Amino acid sequence: MTRASSPNSNAPKDPAPNPDAGSDADFDDLLAFTPVPMQRRRADGWSAERQRRFITALSVMGAVGPAARAVGMGRASAYRLRERAGAAGFAEAWDIAIACGADLQFHTALDQAINGVTTVRVMRGGTVEVVNAPDRKVLNAALLPKTRLSAALSAQAQAVKATRETS
Repeated sequence: MTRASSPNSNAPKDPAPNPDAGSDADFDDLLAFTPVPMQRRRADGWSAERQRRFITALSVMGAVGPAARAVGMGRASAYRLRERAGAAGFAEAWDIAIACGADLQFHTALDQAINGVTTVRVMRGGTVEVVNAPDRKVLNAALLPKTRLSAALSAQAQAVKATRETS
């Protein structure tokens, strides 16, 4: 038996990839960790599915507390789970998710700083003011960690250069 081709078989299979966006395969790799084995099965505990949802939330939010709350758990409970025996895969996925979340937060802040943030203010008397302006505070907050990292890498590169020159 042959399969019928789709009516739009000449259409491209995949849209052009966005170089800044991670692929679905990358995301699937992130979720391909071995969940922490649990001694007891609890309805409100860290099931394998809840662990995967936590890692997904962590990759978007970049912060443990909000990600844990998003799946109905506490921050301290998440850290205890990470420290359990057999949690190596979970801890590795956690570290990758934190990096992904921080990168996403940085790009979001940079977008808001460049393209602006829309602010709606309702004045007395019912007058409405809508302003779209770049948010410099967000830009400064986003660049601060990158600036510190850049300075640290620059200092390290200068130290290596000085070592090479004295050799």
